[in-house]
Amino acid sequence: MELEAFEHKDYDLLTAWIDSEKLCYLWGGPAYKYPLTHEQIETHCKQLQVFPFLFTVENNPVGFVELYQVSVNEFRICRVFISPEYRGQNLAQTMLQLLIEKAQVNYKANLLTLGVFSHNKLAISCYEKLGFVEFEQVTNSLSFDGESWDLSRMEKRL
Repeated sequence: MELEAFEHKDYDLLTAWIDSEKLCYLWGGPAYKYPLTHEQIETHCKQLQVFPFLFTVENNPVGFVELYQVSVNEFRICRVFISPEYRGQNLAQTMLQLLIEKAQVNYKANLLTLGVFSHNKLAISCYEKLGFVEFEQVTNSLSFDGESWDLSRMEKRL
């Protein structure tokens, strides 16, 4: 299992995985519009503060995750995704543990933050197991198709 740099050759994976407007919004927030295109991915990923990764298991692409540099030692974990056929195997937790280690060792991070929609109880549980704690609750953070979503902001000090 490893995290490797997400490259142009991997873009088709994301466009296949993110297969609905709702999923695109849940995963990408306002940064992406459905249908997801190579151009959108390229524009986003070429930003200097964005560090995208592909998670592989036995050389099979399984997930995607991104680090966003907020300041010198603070990074935000964004766009966490595990391919549907690999869900339920604790792979998100493994992927995130690898990302935490990479953030600490390669980028000298001392604070990681993330945002997760409050209705995503499985993700919140995963983050809590990794040592993240909630520091803010944002009511009606985003809305989609007439549905409002609250956002839980979490952090982990390294």
